[in-house]
Amino acid sequence: MTADTGRWRIRRAAWDDPTDRERLRLIRREVFIVEQQVPEALEWDEDDASAIHLLAETSDGGPVGTARILPSGQIGRMAVRRAWREQGIGSALLTTAIDLCPRPPFLHAQVQAMAFYATAGFSPVGEAFLEAGILHRVMRLSV
Repeated sequence: MTADTGRWRIRRAAWDDPTDRERLRLIRREVFIVEQQVPEALEWDEDDASAIHLLAETSDGGPVGTARILPSGQIGRMAVRRAWREQGIGSALLTTAIDLCPRPPFLHAQVQAMAFYATAGFSPVGEAFLEAGILHRVMRLSV
């Protein structure tokens, strides 16, 4: 399974592969821990071992984006490095994650990203809540 534009591609990555894991961690560290100031202790959890991971990378293998899918159907840890945003990578990661989801997809959307998820067919459910100090809402894919 890959999505390939010639400039970048999306593929399934393996958390237990040291090279893949370091690429995934690099993106998440840069976007969540550095840029969004999520505490490092909250970023890494036991769910990574059982998740399906997606990696967006340049044609020469440079890591540019990531997402993970939990067995529950939760899509999360979606991140694209700043220099690669607005090029369709996030949308391609989300579409691929939806296609691979083992259950009806849902996510905890950062409130400022809700419009992005809505364009993919997700609808908000319930009230906003804080997660890692950032306001989120649960969103489910509309059937």
